[in-house]
Amino acid sequence: MQVTIHAAKTNLSKLIELAKAGEEVVIAKGKTPVARIVPIPQARFTIGLLKDKVASGGPDFFEPMDEGELDLWEGRN
Repeated sequence: MQVTIHAAKTNLSKLIELAKAGEEVVIAKGKTPVARIVPIPQARFTIGLLKDKVASGGPDFFEPMDEGELDLWEGRN
């Protein structure tokens, strides 16, 4: 479906719904296509998606740094 800029401004909500439903929506200036309305894929968040796939026991970021690491972190040589 191709619509003019004026029609797109007037019917934006309807055009977005059409795009979400899979319809190709093109906005034209006169007869020249200038933009396309496309849906953004919506990823569903799954709790525990990486359970048992990520190794545990990594570095403990709450442990204090030794003096050498602390000097490097703070930019001291």
